[in-house]
Amino acid sequence: MSRQLALDTLALKPVERFAHTEYSLEYHQAGLIRRVGPEPDTQAELREHYAHWGMDFLWTVEDGLHSNWAALGRCTDMGHAVYASDGSDLRQPNQCPFEAPEEVWTFDAVKEYGLPTMDEQVSAYEAWLTRKRADFPDQLCTGGYYKTIVSGAIQAFGWDMLLEAAAKPDRMETAWDGFFRRTLFHMEAWARTSVEAIIQHDDFVWTAGAFMRPEIYRAHIIPRYAQLWKPLKRAGKKVLFCSDGDFREFADDVVAAGADGLIFEPVMEFGEMVARFGQTTVLVGSAVDCRDLTFGTWETVRAKVDRSLELARSCRGVMLAVGNHLPANIPAPMLDQYRRYLLANRHR
Repeated sequence: MSRQLALDTLALKPVERFAHTEYSLEYHQAGLIRRVGPEPDTQAELREHYAHWGMDFLWTVEDGLHSNWAALGRCTDMGHAVYASDGSDLRQPNQCPFEAPEEVWTFDAVKEYGLPTMDEQVSAYEAWLTRKRADFPDQLCTGGYYKTIVSGAIQAFGWDMLLEAAAKPDRMETAWDGFFRRTLFHMEAWARTSVEAIIQHDDFVWTAGAFMRPEIYRAHIIPRYAQLWKPLKRAGKKVLFCSDGDFREFADDVVAAGADGLIFEPVMEFGEMVARFGQTTVLVGSAVDCRDLTFGTWETVRAKVDRSLELARSCRGVMLAVGNHLPANIPAPMLDQYRRYLLANRHR
């Protein structure tokens, strides 16, 4: 594990081995208990767990002081399915507070939820970052923002109301702009901190790809990403764009807007991403799919690890990861075999 190796990877510098990260390791409570005792909820225990996994990079975002939208204004909670092994993350949806698309079209996220002062937010972000660095000194901890333009709209309106309102793209400009201005405030705040890298998270597509017409993304969404990243780039920060689903159709546009790296799921075919971006852009992902780890054979998983390593050796900057997370129902022997094999073979 090496924070410096992660930084060198983001800078596209030569490294002796591939950087490594994973998502949702904290859900594997049995693995934590087996290694570090019966209470796997302290930062010290997580440090040991991340060391066991050879983690160089932690996917971390922070939405700021006014992040609890439900306490500040109208907000739709779509609920949460069971993901944790004990079902503790199950949450029932509430009723959407928006009754008609007209309410969406006039919505201003900045007015609805408010913002702290810039100095307050910068100070809060720097304090948060200081704690993260102290807790996990061997990993690069990113700053970032989760509820960006499209994800912000999903959070506020819920999918049904968003899709109904977005069916008339000429009426959505006010709503898109409110989420953009709110996100821009946080990017300007992050730019004033000592953070080295930012994750811009925006789930702007589905597994099947775009859910709006492509011209909407290129006219209303992606140009705003370019504006979000200008203060970060001026401050020398690296920008990693992250989305669930298949955004290959827009990957060139996102990179052209200023993204230094792309964080993606296995639905974005790893070989294609390497061929298109391996010489110019940091790629965070691999050919390994969590469904193979959960339901497949070791032979299948090993072949996908081998393919990932072979492809990665032709890239300038790669962080290997199972892009669609490591869910808690992966059999422990399979998970451990994957970990040991990857760590033993991740040399350049």
